[in-house]
Formats: sequence, C-alpha cells, structure tokens
Amino acid sequence: RLATVPFPKLLGEKQINDLPKLAQQFTQLIEQNGIEYASLGPAVPESPRSYQVIPEAIAASQNIFFGGIMADEKIHLDAIRACAEVIVKSAPLDPNGFANLRFAALANVKAGAPFFPAAYHDSNNPSFAIATEAADLAVSAFDGQKTVDGGRRALIESITKHGQVISATATQLPTVNSRLPTFFGIDFSLAPFPDDAHSLGNAVEKMGIPKIGLHGSLAAAAILTEAVDRADFPHTGFSGFLQPVLEDSVLARRAAEGALTIKDLLLYSTVCGTGLDTVPLPGDTTAGQIIPLLLDLCALALRLDKPLTARLMPVPGKKAGDATNFDFGFFANSKVMALDAMPLISLLGGDETFSIQSRTK
Repeated sequence: RLATVPFPKLLGEKQINDLPKLAQQFTQLIEQNGIEYASLGPAVPESPRSYQVIPEAIAASQNIFFGGIMADEKIHLDAIRACAEVIVKSAPLDPNGFANLRFAALANVKAGAPFFPAAYHDSNNPSFAIATEAADLAVSAFDGQKTVDGGRRALIESITKHGQVISATATQLPTVNSRLPTFFGIDFSLAPFPDDAHSLGNAVEKMGIPKIGLHGSLAAAAILTEAVDRADFPHTGFSGFLQPVLEDSVLARRAAEGALTIKDLLLYSTVCGTGLDTVPLPGDTTAGQIIPLLLDLCALALRLDKPLTARLMPVPGKKAGDATNFDFGFFANSKVMALDAMPLISLLGGDETFSIQSRTK
C-alpha cells in the first residue's frame, strides 16, 4: 500500500478540481507497480473545495482512498459538514453503498498511521509503517485463562514477541540500502478478519461478556487496548482496539441482533483505536443526521487527545434493521444500524471553528 501527502498539497488550490484525473492516474500507476491500494490523503480545512471533489474522485478511480480532516488542534464545524456531505454523496455511487469504504472522516489523526483510509504522509522523505491483522492474538491470549491479569500478560507478551521480530527486520532494511525508506513504526491494532478466530468481538466475549454491546464490554475493550499500550514495540498510528462492524464476524452478528448499537461504538471509542468503522446506516440518512455523530467523535478525539475516525456507509434503499448483502471477502454481513440523530440547530449548527482542550488532570 502507498500513502501520499494530502492531495491538496499535491495539486494546489488552483488544480484541486483535477483530483478525479489524479485518482485515475494513481489507479493505473499502482497497478503497474504491484501496489494493491493507495491513499491520496485527506481534504484539509484550509481548502473547502478539497472535500467537494472527493465523491467524483472516488467514482473515477479504483482502489484509491481518501480522508477528510474534521479536527486537528481545533474542531472545524464546516469541515464536519463537508465530510458528512462526502459520505451522503458517495453512498449512491454503488448499489450497496460500498464506495464509502474508501473514505474516512478524521479527528486528531496525525500522519504515519498505516491503516486505510486514514493513512497519509507529511514529509519529503519516504518512510514506511506496518499495520497488523492481530485480533487472533487477543482471542488466543484470553482463551481458557482463569484471570484477567493472566490473559492480559499473555497478550502483552505475544504482541511484544511479534512486534520485536517485525521491528528488527524493518529497522535493518534502510541499513541494507540507503535509498530505502526509513521505518516509522508498527500500528499493532488488533485488526480483525471476518471469522470468529480473528474477531476482536470474540476476544471480548472470551473475557466473560455474554455479548459485546452489553455492559462490561467497555471494560474489556479498555483491557485489550491497555495491553497494546504496554507491549514493547515501536508504536505508531492507532495501536489499539479496532471495532469495524462489517469486518468483524462477532461485531456484525451482535449488531444484527441489536445488542451492539452506534451509541455503544461511540462509547467504546473512548478507549478504542479507530472509532466508528464500516458502520452500515440507512440509505436515507442525511448529512444533517451524520454531522452530530461526527461532532461527538471530534469532541472525544480532542478531549482525550487520541486519533479517531468515522467510516460510515449509508446503504441505498435500506432502512434500519434490513440485512446487508455485501459481496466482499473482507466483510461479514450484518443489518443496517439505526442512527439516533437529528440536525443540529443554533450554536452547534454553524460553521465555527473552536478548540477543546485535552484533559490534563
């Protein structure tokens, strides 16, 4: 995978409308060079037009990902609205709303996170980072354990072992050839694959939660995230608990059952890695309904000083409770999740930019 600097820096404001053409060129370029996916980085608040051209660029390309910055040191209400509009406009590009797989709204996400669509670069010098698919380590660590501490120690040891092997190899590469990029670190987030053996939801339930979504799930998520924090490896990116609803078989199942809701996912975002990921929404969801959810995510990201993202997927023609029918090897089908939101009014309904200081005590 390849991630560039934010595309507004590549194009400049005068050429920002050329993003669809650039995306087409990158589709061909990565295919010619054996690269499966590329990210052209996020739209930025100082270029309002950069958000508006993303849906057309998604439609014009294949395997090219984008982001949109909503919050950096401050929350930008106009950028939140712009991201919500990207999501709504991109939904009908595919009958299943699949186009939104390639867009994420970003809050307090720094450069160097290797997971897509959040990945982007901020330097003239090339570097590389490694993202892991490691939910199975959490499942194995807590399987058959008699104590929480025993499972946590097993997980810390497992992550440390694998992380040090990976980093030892990665740090040697630039010494072999000085033209190779420098190593930025490992995002050892416990990313799932859509079967139960690689499900972070399964790991949570092995800790004693009958169904993820019930009370106690937050504590389990915090324990898993803390284990990643304590493991000894060069950290970058999110490095925590991932909760992509459609990429985790148990999360998808519990969402379909109604045990896991969007409010639960937002709650777990206080201790997790990425935030709201691959969340299927009703097809008639409006930008006005999405904005409050994105605003909540931004507030968490700045107050807790952590990176969070939202990859929301309105499914055309579907309403809450309808089954999804994605035909994608990295998805587990679920049901469309209800979004309990109405458009903001008054103060929070404007275009203001304001700060929220992180907790210091």
